Amino acid sequence: MTGAVPSRHHDIADDLRQQITTGRIKPGERLTSEVGLAAHYRVSTVTLRHALAVLQGEGLVEKIHGKGNYVRRPRRKIMYVGGWGTLAPWTAAEPTLRVTVRSTTVPASGHLPTLLKVPTGSPLAEYSCLSLEQGSPHGLARIYIPRDLAPAGVLDDDSANREAVMRFAVLGPSPATVRETVCARSPTPDEASALRIGTTTAILAITRIATDPTGRVIEAALLAFPGDGVDAVFTVHHALDERQTQA
Repeated sequence: MTGAVPSRHHDIADDLRQQITTGRIKPGERLTSEVGLAAHYRVSTVTLRHALAVLQGEGLVEKIHGKGNYVRRPRRKIMYVGGWGTLAPWTAAEPTLRVTVRSTTVPASGHLPTLLKVPTGSPLAEYSCLSLEQGSPHGLARIYIPRDLAPAGVLDDDSANREAVMRFAVLGPSPATVRETVCARSPTPDEASALRIGTTTAILAITRIATDPTGRVIEAALLAFPGDGVDAVFTVHHALDERQTQA
């Protein structure tokens, strides 16, 4: 009767982890190709990818599609300011931080009709925003606005809305109220891919609903941040009891 053979991919992960933590392989450095590493460790590429998946799940390595595996740079935390619904101005103003944006028109489907209180199939402007620092993702925002309320020139460099995009702020008309729901959860496959994190890494997910004075929902934003890469600050504003104001 033979004993269990130690998993080879864990041995490989341990060796690569030691090289990363001791500085032999530096932050931002590209690892040898998967085929090259597999040959070096004398294993199949499948076993080698299992080893890399361990390090990706730990946040030590990130795989960039079409480029290879890189040692992740230490994540500098950003700040999300609840109530204002934005990244902190000093965070968004960092010269090394940039935001890529894609915009399109989509029909309201899934949970969006409920969030925006619109009929299924209604046209929505969708803005997908990804903040990056030196190429590493920091946060993801998917912002939905009823098509008739979508502001023009959001993506223009000289637009006042450009700053709002940089800060993940409300893009539509100035809201009367902003309601934010916060939870910690595992990322969806799309979120994990965009943020280059493992599917077991916790994210901070914020659903932000902005309404106008009539109660119409003018925007719904779905924000996702790696749990170790963001501080969220919320301030409670005390309002006078309505009966007191009428006395």
